Amino acid sequence: MLDLLITGALVIDGSGGSAFVADVGVADDRIALVRRADDGTGIDDPPAVRTVDATGRALAPGFIDVHTHSDLAPFTDPWMDSAVRQGVTTVVVGNCGGSAWPRAGFPDLAASLKTSVEEVGGGWDSAADYLDAVDAARPACNVAALAGFGSLRSEVMGRERRPATPAEVEAMRRLLDEAMAAGALGLSSGLIYVPDMYAATEEIAAVAGALAPCGGIYTTHMRAEGKLLFDAVRETLEIARRAEAHPHISHLKLSESAVWGRAEELLEVVFAGGASADQYPYTAWETDLTSFLPPWAPVGELEEMLADAETRRRLVTAIEEGEEGWESSIAGAGWDLVVLEGEVDGPAGRTVAEVAAERGVEPVDLALELLQEYPDVPVSGHTLSEDDVRHVLAHPEVMVGSDGMAVSPGGPLHATLLHPRSYGTFPRVLGRYARDEGVLGLETAVRKMTGLPAGVFGLAGRGTLAEGACADLVLFDPTRVVDTATFAAPHAYPAGIDLVVVNGRVAWDGARGERAGRALRRTSG
Repeated sequence: MLDLLITGALVIDGSGGSAFVADVGVADDRIALVRRADDGTGIDDPPAVRTVDATGRALAPGFIDVHTHSDLAPFTDPWMDSAVRQGVTTVVVGNCGGSAWPRAGFPDLAASLKTSVEEVGGGWDSAADYLDAVDAARPACNVAALAGFGSLRSEVMGRERRPATPAEVEAMRRLLDEAMAAGALGLSSGLIYVPDMYAATEEIAAVAGALAPCGGIYTTHMRAEGKLLFDAVRETLEIARRAEAHPHISHLKLSESAVWGRAEELLEVVFAGGASADQYPYTAWETDLTSFLPPWAPVGELEEMLADAETRRRLVTAIEEGEEGWESSIAGAGWDLVVLEGEVDGPAGRTVAEVAAERGVEPVDLALELLQEYPDVPVSGHTLSEDDVRHVLAHPEVMVGSDGMAVSPGGPLHATLLHPRSYGTFPRVLGRYARDEGVLGLETAVRKMTGLPAGVFGLAGRGTLAEGACADLVLFDPTRVVDTATFAAPHAYPAGIDLVVVNGRVAWDGARGERAGRALRRTSG
């Protein structure tokens, strides 16, 4: 007896091969049957608790979102609706250098995810404790985790702006060893954020060396994505070479006009260097305003720094133009392209330039005021070229990753003006870019969301639709799947996602089903 039988579906199995019509059966948490239409003539359907007629719809492995900031969603918004209703069945957390353990770095992570420390119990001491807590929370999606370099560094040496000593490097390596033994996928860094930005190439590589014996992955939000982009890629490759780890570049992009049109060159350097990468299909990024500050200007010391005229001049120049070895987030763009996503003297959704004009000040002076009043205010920068986005997306080896959070319109972040990628990333690729614009084929798009990330991130048994594989599935209508979330109204679900199955249980079929997600550990299937 099958728990679920899906009949007549156009199966896109995650391998990149041609789609085929088949019946697919699920028993417990595994795919028990894949019967092609041309093999099943005259054979009666096996008995099943539930049968779904999928004629005219596509059935794929559940989508794997390799770059999310859903670390706390299992505890604050466990239905994880914005992920599930895109067809996402597994999220990878711990990105950009921040993980939910050890505890010393947890306050920074909680603040960046717009959550109070108290709301989730103050964090966790270890990866093992975090993954056990995910299992106990029973979220709607599977959760796999990276260890955050910044979190490890905070535990060992706080937010000190200096190189780590050999003893401190060894202490970070021990913490990473423990995380990998508990089932973490690898190590992430966020090199535009405190405290990761204080670490040099050599320090990061030394810590990441703990990945080599177990084959873990090194993922990174690089130091630069604009004028210094190619230098940042070279650093990533060098860190991975020294650490003997696989390098993966998060949210690959060309984020300012100085590098527009160089997507082909970028892709060649990345893949010739043996790296992998993911991308979200939008022309805007999102971050906190604090990332606009150079490493020598921590937000907690701004008031004292700004009191000195010469230091203030240096800081203004750095923010707007960058300086040796550090890239400005605003250079090559303009304050009229940076949108405040938090409420600052009025509703969210206005540019820094607009609010500065209302106050009668220069935009950079407004930014410095906001950094003292609202240091964690989120901003989006609309600084990418659509042609570059399409060029990167068309590459068959670039994965799809949202860089978003699993949330819901009724959850704790319902009033937050999020980037629409949290709700729309995967349907946007399938609908706008694959179907409507033909940037890539449907089978290629699905592989970039399933089989490819499962293989690179070591998620055994996931990402493929075959007998014996884990029963994570998404059924969608390829003729109408599309994102509906916008920057002005981001809390909007996509259309065309009809059924989502997580570990053999229906998570979504037009209504919420069961929360059957679990923590995925690197050594587990």
